[in-house]
Amino acid sequence: MSDASGKSRRPASRGIENDGGLAVRAAAARALVPVITGKGSLTGLDDHQVVARDRALFKALCYGVCRTLPRLEALAGKLLVKPFKARDADVQALLLLGIHQLLYLRVPAHAAVGETAGAARLIGKEWATRVLNGCLRRLQRESSALQAEVDRDPTVALLHPEWLLKALRQAWPDDWRALAEANNVPGPMTLRVNRRHGDREAYLGRLTAAGLEGRLCTHAPDGITLESPCDVFELPGFDAGHVSVQDEAAQLATVLLGPTLAPRPGARVLDACCAPGGKTAHLLEVFDIDMHAVDSDAERLARVEGALERLGLQARLAHGDATARDWWDGTPFEAILLDAPCSGSGVIRRHPDIKRLRRPSDITALAALQARLLDNLWPLLRPGGTLLYATCSVLPEENSEQIAAFLSRTPDAESTTPRDVAWGRPAGAGRQLLPEADSHDGFFYARLRKT
Repeated sequence: MSDASGKSRRPASRGIENDGGLAVRAAAARALVPVITGKGSLTGLDDHQVVARDRALFKALCYGVCRTLPRLEALAGKLLVKPFKARDADVQALLLLGIHQLLYLRVPAHAAVGETAGAARLIGKEWATRVLNGCLRRLQRESSALQAEVDRDPTVALLHPEWLLKALRQAWPDDWRALAEANNVPGPMTLRVNRRHGDREAYLGRLTAAGLEGRLCTHAPDGITLESPCDVFELPGFDAGHVSVQDEAAQLATVLLGPTLAPRPGARVLDACCAPGGKTAHLLEVFDIDMHAVDSDAERLARVEGALERLGLQARLAHGDATARDWWDGTPFEAILLDAPCSGSGVIRRHPDIKRLRRPSDITALAALQARLLDNLWPLLRPGGTLLYATCSVLPEENSEQIAAFLSRTPDAESTTPRDVAWGRPAGAGRQLLPEADSHDGFFYARLRKT
């Protein structure tokens, strides 16, 4: 892509140095096949399938290819005489990996070409070695011309599918381009300090002593953003539950529920759709509450249990569908957090495979699910109680329009979303954060009170 001066500009990379391995490229190709064929995601990506020294490169390759996929595929189309057959998606993945290394990573060109082409032997496709080698060497020779040619297409230059660019442009006519560009840059690593073990200023000192640099988050009172990401086990006190990884925008749920929960020790609270448990834990770290947490995915619910155990926290966990009530004991809640299933359009920079896997029809289906969740959970809230609706989406159908429709059909609901905060912008009865480089993800909140 290009900036206003016409100079080539690419998404930031972390500068991974290559170790010259075939196995890591073959493993990355296998991991990418489900994504490029639209049959799976990078969720649960296991970097232990490669040796320890290759794990950073493995993740950089997998996430980097997903982040730049529209451009890589456009270039691959120019380099190939004819497309690979469907059964050779793994060879296609190797070609995309090679292109990504040449354009985006600090990998020596000879390694990006030779090791990637050589990895074809490890996936049982030795015949592809010559094809991959020829394509990548041509890209070396004709890189500028080929990139200029494919970048005439905005979907290639901005690395987003056409339907998503159209949706962003319609929702945010003044911000859509900056929003798309922010999606193409990896998000920072942000921490949430557990108040039960001290404040964030003290923990920042512990980070400095450990040789890690960070800065206090602007909006989240428990947040610290690291200057560079690291392994969680390098964080002081991580095993003891002193700190967790959570984006700044996600930490604002606890701030918004503060006026409801702070004066009420023992308040009965529901976290619906609670997995993976970050907000559940944060509420328990800050408030003395009776927490009930529900999720329909048993495997993800087990992750919530593990997170709470590490942090030394307790909640009543239930495996159940929040569009039904068979898990509810009949006692109303003083506060409900509905972190609703959504498109994830606000966290694309952390989950770049969303750009390939999400479809326009998904938005309609998700909006219908969100409406069912709101209608089912609202009667579980006591009069005077608060429901906080949250998504990691930037699309109005899931956010401002969803809440406007709910308010219109729910006479005893009123918005109490604050207007005098320094984060986000007004969005109907809620507040919208758009992703910002080196800062928070995209998020939407609407706080509703039962009159």
